[in-house]
Amino acid sequence: MNSFSPLQNFNNLFNEYYDRFIRFAWSYVKEKEVAEDFVSEAFTIYWENREDLLPDTKAQAYILTIIKNKCLNYLQHIQVRQRAEKEINDHAEWLLSTRINTLQACDPDFIFSDEIQKIVESTLDKLPQKTRQVFILNRYYGLSYQDIANQMDLSIKTIEFHISKALAQLRFSLKDFICLSLFLFYFY
Repeated sequence: MNSFSPLQNFNNLFNEYYDRFIRFAWSYVKEKEVAEDFVSEAFTIYWENREDLLPDTKAQAYILTIIKNKCLNYLQHIQVRQRAEKEINDHAEWLLSTRINTLQACDPDFIFSDEIQKIVESTLDKLPQKTRQVFILNRYYGLSYQDIANQMDLSIKTIEFHISKALAQLRFSLKDFICLSLFLFYFY
């Protein structure tokens, strides 16, 4: 029979395995502070639950299982974050490529061609009167949203809605002309 108190047994276990467990955790997480935190947490969990464990539970295996699971969760979290970062980077790279390609394909003479002007005019003619009026005041006469709101007795949110609606319709009408969509976004 073991003559040590539970606290003495715990201290002996801690002193014998703490460094080993840290090396184990560190070999996976590669950050000493994280490994130390996981080992300390595992020892704490063991201490708090020691009376509820089955009598044949090996303390070392129980603690190591906790450390293993903490390391797994940590690494899986890193993996998810790296996947998300990769997707964001891939998307950013695609956007940059698209901007480069559309700029290379952009023909300024074509943008101001009669055909394009007819599409723009036809699209604007099909817009509801208030939307068309708001768009023309903003894009052709250069009035600010606030000035248009004051002049037409509307809220700024309403002006934003009408501008967005007009731009969406123009983008749709000019969808075959990618370069024009960017042109509209920046200049109209």
